[in-house]
Amino acid sequence: MKIADFDTNKEVFIIAELSANHAGSLETAIQTIKAAKKAGANAIKLQTYTADSLTLNCDKEDFIIKGGLWDKRKFYELYENAKTPYEWHSQLFEVAQDEGILCFSSPFSKEDVEFLKRFDPIAYKIASFEANDFEFVRFVAKEHKPTLISTGIADEFELEELCRIFKEEQNENLLFLKCTSSYPSKIEDLNLNALQSLKQKFGVEVGLSDHSSGHLAAVLSVALGARVIEKHFILDKNIPSEDNQFSLDFDEFKTMVNAVRQAEKALGDGSLKLNEKAVKNRVFARSLYASKDIKKGEIFSEKNVKSVRPSFGLHPKFYRQILGKRATKDIEFGEALKEEYFK
Repeated sequence: MKIADFDTNKEVFIIAELSANHAGSLETAIQTIKAAKKAGANAIKLQTYTADSLTLNCDKEDFIIKGGLWDKRKFYELYENAKTPYEWHSQLFEVAQDEGILCFSSPFSKEDVEFLKRFDPIAYKIASFEANDFEFVRFVAKEHKPTLISTGIADEFELEELCRIFKEEQNENLLFLKCTSSYPSKIEDLNLNALQSLKQKFGVEVGLSDHSSGHLAAVLSVALGARVIEKHFILDKNIPSEDNQFSLDFDEFKTMVNAVRQAEKALGDGSLKLNEKAVKNRVFARSLYASKDIKKGEIFSEKNVKSVRPSFGLHPKFYRQILGKRATKDIEFGEALKEEYFK
């Protein structure tokens, strides 16, 4: 995918997710953006919402979280605490531009999209919990921006519908992020092979939105075709954030970036053609040599011809062909055999 600055063709696109890791402090948010740039991220991603754009301020049982990291908290209270205020956005986008790091966001309602349009973001991200809201998805698709959609809780029918919507809106810039919607995610729940299944079944580019600990999943996903890595980023794990338990700090994130870049180098381009180094090293391959002095007219045999290193003689494929033939000249022990040496 290559649309303006959002380019997954050149290298894996690495996103530092700010989310709630500002802990209610604009200054912390600003410092996190600056640190993300230094850690090697291609982009910083915000989340743009109000608690009212996500849920209802209701005390009924349906609106109380049960189990997991946020057990017994009200949806409304969680989102109210975790939000990145609208009034911060202008400064955050500005800081990102000054620091030379790309910035975009996850909207959660039509109002959020309308608000974000003033910043002309490079892309949009749709969380998996919003992926079943087809009206909202269509609204985003109409923007014709690169759009990342997390697949976490979306079933195959919903994923097919998402592809259909983007096709109908003539937006070819859809990318699915394999995601495990548990916080933090366990390694055994990641199912990274689904990256290949998503790409094959839906014909879209794929990436990983990772909530597991460390960077193992990120590196493995690159080998499975991921072109985008999204990981929650925090300045300090002691910051009292809703997301600190599944976020990487500066050193961890930088280590992940370096590991991903190394993985890319290791994967190469898949060509079967020998590179310059391999061609040079063919000197160590085997070839046919005289293993004894051979007189002119003497018959080549297993006793006087041997396949050995280096590779300056005949290719070993001629071994059976040369046996039984007579030498056309005197050949010294250790001399590389040539085609004109036999009849």
